[in-house]
Amino acid sequence: MADVPNLPDNPQDDVETYVGLGRQDAEELARARGWSTVRSLPPGAIITMEYVAGRLNFEVKDDTVHRSWPG
Repeated sequence: MADVPNLPDNPQDDVETYVGLGRQDAEELARARGWSTVRSLPPGAIITMEYVAGRLNFEVKDDTVHRSWPG
């Protein structure tokens, strides 16, 4: 079996602090806090389940973040 690679850590950040922010403000703040990839998705979007270290996902409705999660 192959060794599991050393994945980079996510930024030390409380992802719940983005809930309620406007999409653009949330994306800019996340990048400033060290997230390498920020992805905004509409509610119910079909996405792959692969985990990507350093990525922050937002569920955005009416240009407001309603949910956020890493990976």
